[in-house]
Amino acid sequence: MEKKGVEASPVVVVVFFMFMFLFFSFVVSDNAGEEIELLLSFKSSIRDPSGFLSNWDSSATFCQWHGVTCNNLSHVDRLDLSAKNLSGKLVSSSIFRLPFIQTLNLSNNQLHGEIPEDVFSSSSSSLRSLNLSNNNFTGQIPKGSIPDLEVLDLSNNMLSGKIPLEIGSLYSLKYLDLGGNVLVGKIPTSISNITNLQFLTLASNQLIGPIPRELGKMKSLKWIYVGYNNLSGQIPEEIGTLTSLNHLDLVYNNLTGQIPSSLGNLSDLQHLFLYQNKLTGPIPNSIFGLKKLVSLDLSDNSLSGEISGLVIHLQNLEIIHLFGNSFTGKIPKALTALPRLQVLQLWSNRLSGEIPESLGRLNDLTILDLSTNNLTGRIPDGLCSSGRLFKLILFSNSLEGSIPKNLSTCTSLQRVRLQNNRLSGELSSEFTKLPLVYFLDVSNNYLSGNLGERKWDMPSLEMLNLAGNRFSGKLPHSFGSQKIEVLDLSRSGFAGTIPRSFGSLEELMQLSLCENKLIGEIPEELCSCNKLVSLDLSHNQLSGRIPTGFADMPVLGRLYLSENQLSGQVPPQLGKMESLIQLNISHNHLQGSLPSTGAFLAINSSAVAGNDLCGGDETSGLPPCKKVKHRDWWFFFVICPLGALILLVVAAFGFMFIRRRKNLELKRVENEDGIWELQFFDSKVSKSVTVDDIKLSAKEVNGICRGKSFVVKEMNEVNLIAPSFWSEIKRLGKLQHPNIVILIGTCRSDKGAYLFYQYIEGKLLSETLHNLTWEKRRKVAMGIAKALRFLHAYCKPSVIVGDMSPERVIIDGKDEPRLQLSLPGLFSIANKPFISSAYVAPEARESKDMCEKSDIYGFGLILIELLTGKSPDDGEFGEQHQSIVEWARYCYSDCHLDTWVDPMIKPSHASNANPSQIVEAMNLALHCTAGDPMARPSSTDVSKTLQSAFKITSCGSALKFSSTV
Repeated sequence: MEKKGVEASPVVVVVFFMFMFLFFSFVVSDNAGEEIELLLSFKSSIRDPSGFLSNWDSSATFCQWHGVTCNNLSHVDRLDLSAKNLSGKLVSSSIFRLPFIQTLNLSNNQLHGEIPEDVFSSSSSSLRSLNLSNNNFTGQIPKGSIPDLEVLDLSNNMLSGKIPLEIGSLYSLKYLDLGGNVLVGKIPTSISNITNLQFLTLASNQLIGPIPRELGKMKSLKWIYVGYNNLSGQIPEEIGTLTSLNHLDLVYNNLTGQIPSSLGNLSDLQHLFLYQNKLTGPIPNSIFGLKKLVSLDLSDNSLSGEISGLVIHLQNLEIIHLFGNSFTGKIPKALTALPRLQVLQLWSNRLSGEIPESLGRLNDLTILDLSTNNLTGRIPDGLCSSGRLFKLILFSNSLEGSIPKNLSTCTSLQRVRLQNNRLSGELSSEFTKLPLVYFLDVSNNYLSGNLGERKWDMPSLEMLNLAGNRFSGKLPHSFGSQKIEVLDLSRSGFAGTIPRSFGSLEELMQLSLCENKLIGEIPEELCSCNKLVSLDLSHNQLSGRIPTGFADMPVLGRLYLSENQLSGQVPPQLGKMESLIQLNISHNHLQGSLPSTGAFLAINSSAVAGNDLCGGDETSGLPPCKKVKHRDWWFFFVICPLGALILLVVAAFGFMFIRRRKNLELKRVENEDGIWELQFFDSKVSKSVTVDDIKLSAKEVNGICRGKSFVVKEMNEVNLIAPSFWSEIKRLGKLQHPNIVILIGTCRSDKGAYLFYQYIEGKLLSETLHNLTWEKRRKVAMGIAKALRFLHAYCKPSVIVGDMSPERVIIDGKDEPRLQLSLPGLFSIANKPFISSAYVAPEARESKDMCEKSDIYGFGLILIELLTGKSPDDGEFGEQHQSIVEWARYCYSDCHLDTWVDPMIKPSHASNANPSQIVEAMNLALHCTAGDPMARPSSTDVSKTLQSAFKITSCGSALKFSSTV
C-alpha cells in the first residue's frame, strides 16, 4: 500500500519554489533600489560638463546607464567613468558601497578633495579593482582594508603624508601604484606583507630613507619602480632573490655603493634602470648573465672600470646607456655581436682605443653616441649596415682618416656630429646628397677638397658647420635646401666671391664666413635675409662699400666686418638700426664720420680702429670731424641754380631726418601738469602721440590700456626708481625680434611715469593654450625658444625675461608667440610677489634673483604645459612646485604616451601629431627643468634641439636628453 503523502509532493514543490521566487525578487528589488540610490547620490555630488551621465535617470534601467556594467543577476558589477571630464568632490563614499561592484574606474578626470576615509573600512566590500589615478585628490591615503582588492591605482594625484602602515593589510593586492604624488617619509616595511603583489610603483614622490630589505620577501614581484624620490643607502642584496622580476627601475635617487652582484640572479629581468644615482665601482660580471635583458641604463653615476666582454651574452639587448660615468679601457668587440642592439650611448667617459671595426655590421643600430671620449683610429665602415642609423654622434675624440663610404650612402642619417676630431680627405659626392640630414657638423677637422665644384643636394638641411677645415676653391652656390638656419663656413680656406644665391636663404639666422680668402664686394642680396641675426664676414679680403641695405634687415643684431678692405663711408642708416647691438668694422679703409646713434653709441675703440674715421664719443678713440665751411655751399648755390634745387631737396630730407632724430631723442613737453620727458624708440608713433594721449589711455583698465597702436603701462612709486633703470629701458627699446613685444617709448616726470609697448592683437598663452593644435603648439614653442636665444646669446649683456610663464606670452593672429619682457631691475622675486612661484627655478627661490638658467627652467615648464595641458598652477600638484616636473619625469619614463599627453594633441590622423616629436620635446623639457642649473642647456642648445626634435619622422625607444642629442 502506497503512502498518501506522496501524491501531494508536487504541490509542495511548486509552493516552495514560488516562495523562493518571491523572496528572491524581493531581495533583488530591494538591492536594485539601493544601487540606484547610491548611483544617483554619486551623480548629484559631481559635475558632468560633457553630459556623459545624462541617461542616469528613471527612463532606463540602471544596467543600461552609461559606464555601468551589470552581472547576470542584474547587479552593478563594473563602473567605468574614466576620462569623462568629471569634476567635483567625492562628498561621500556612496559609490564605493555598491554591494556587488568589483571594478571601479574614475581615472583621468578632474575630481578633487580628499578620498573618503571609509573607502577601505568596509570589510564586506566586493571590490577587486579601484583606479582613481590622474585626478586632483589631496589629503592622505585612507587607512583600512578591502580584503579581496587586487588592483589599487592612486597615481598622479596630490596625495600627501606618509604611506600608511595599514597598506600591508591589503593582502590580495597584485597591482599597487602610488606614483606621481607628494608622499613623504620612508617606504613602510609592512608593504612586504603583500606577498601576492606583482607590480609596485612608488615613483615620483618625496620618499626618503633606504629601500627596505624586506622587499626580498615579495617573491611574486615582476615590476619595481621607485625612481624620482630621495631614497638613499645601498641597493639591497635581497632584491636579487626576486626571481620573477622583469622590470627594476630605481632612477633619480641618491643611492650609493656598488651595484649588488645578486642582481645577476634575476633571470627574467628585461629592463634594468639605475641612472642618475651615486653608484660607484664596476659593473658586476653577474649582470652580463641576464640573458633576457632588453634595456640597460646605468648612466649618470660614478661607475668605473672596463666594460666587460661578457656583454656578448646579452643577445636580446636593444638599448645600452652607460654615458656620464668614468669607464675606461676599450669598447668591447663583443658589442658588435649583439644582433638586436639599436641604441648605444657611451658618451662622456674615458674610453680609449679604436671603435670596433665590425660595429654595426651585425647590429640593428639606429642611434650611436660615443662622443667626448679618447677614441682613436678610423670610423668603421659598417656603422650603417642596418640601413636604419639616423643619429651618429662621435665628436670630441681623436678619430682620423676619411668619412667611410658606408656613411656616404647611409640615406637614413638625419643628425651627424663629427666635429673636433682629426678626420681628413674629401666629402664624397654621395655624402653631400644625403636626403634626410638636417644637422651636419664636421667642423674642426682636416677635411679638404674643392666644394665649390660639388653639387650639393641635401633638401632637409637646416644646420651646416664646415668651419675649421682645409677646403679650397669657391664657396658652394647652393646646398639643395631653402631651410638652412645656421651656416658656418668659417676658417676653412675658401676663396672667390660670396655667392649672391645666399640671399635666397629665407630661413637663415646665422651666417659665418670669417677667416677665409674671400674677395669682391658684399652682395646686396644678403640684405634679403630678413631672419638673419648674426653675420660674420671678418678676416677676409672683401672690398667695396658696406651695403646700406643692412639697415633694412629687421633682426640683424651682430655684424662683424673687421680685417677686410672695405672703403667709403659708414652708412649713417646703420646708426638707426634698433636691432643692431654688436658691430666691428675695424681695420678696413673706411673714411668719414662715424654715426653717433644706435650701436655706435659708446662703441669700443677697438671696433672702429684701423680706418680713417672721425667722430663718435670719447669711447671711440676717434678724432673729431672738421666742420664744413658754409661759403662752399653759398658758392654752389650762386653758381648752379640746379644745384640749389638739389640742395633744397637734400635740406628737406635732412630736416626730416633731424626732426626724426629729435623725436627719438629725449625731449621735454610742458602741459598743465608740469614738464614731461618723452623718449620714443619708434618714429612712427612719435608723430601722433601726446602726453595727454598716454595719460588718458593709462586710466582705462588697471593701468594697462590699449591705445591706437600701443599698450600703456603706468609705473608706480617713480621716486624709488633708480636712474640706471631708464638707461636700461633705452637698451630694451633697441631690441627688435619677431617674437618679442617691442618697447616703443617712455613718458615721465616727477609726478608719474609710463611705458608704452607695441600693441599685439591676440590672447595670452594661458588663455588659449588648451585650444591650440599640435602644429600651433610647435610654432609657439619654437618662437619662444628663438626669442630666448636672441635675448641670451645675441644681446650683450644678455637680457633676462625673469618670470617665464604663459602670462608673459601673447599669441597673435598668426599664432606667433610674442614674449613680453620684464622691467630691468624689477624682476627679482622679492620685488615681484605676483610671480607664480611654480614657474620660478628652485635656485632662484632662495637667491631671489633670476639668471639665464632661470629662464630656461621656466621655458621647460611652458613646454611641459604645451605637451600635457597641465599647469603648475592648476592645483593638481599642490604647493610642491617641482611636483609637476617630477610627475612629468615619471610619465616620460614609465607611462604610455596616451596617459600624459594633452587629449587635444594625442597622435592621430586628425591631429597630425608625431609621437616621436612629442617624446623628444618632453625629453628637452625635462632637461630644461633639471634641479642643477648647470645641467640645463643653453638657449642656443634649446633652440637647436627643439628644431631637431620637430624634424624627427621615426624613432625607436624614448631616450633621455643629453648635450649630445
